[in-house]
Amino acid sequence: MMAFWDPERVEHIGTRFLRYPGSVSIPVEWAEDATDDPVAIVSDPDPRSGPPIVRVGGYSSTAGLVITVVCERKDGELWGVTAWKTSGRERRSYWEAAHARERD
Repeated sequence: MMAFWDPERVEHIGTRFLRYPGSVSIPVEWAEDATDDPVAIVSDPDPRSGPPIVRVGGYSSTAGLVITVVCERKDGELWGVTAWKTSGRERRSYWEAAHARERD
């Protein structure tokens, strides 16, 4: 699933550590890895935001992390809004789903 990124959004995810001390900044390449993950969990629409927001939880092999990527549908295309290192329940859900798919 390909998402386009405006330069402002690339800077936004790349400077996350400035807004949230102790957090991980996300290079756009990591976000792209996560959205390209064949076992990513895609919520379309995002249950927290509704349409046109899409949430993707996928593994970035470059980062070695599960990344949550939030995108917006605009004229049939996905545009990146934000991204962060997935934690807690969402990360557990990703790994449970990924392992279940491996067994199938």
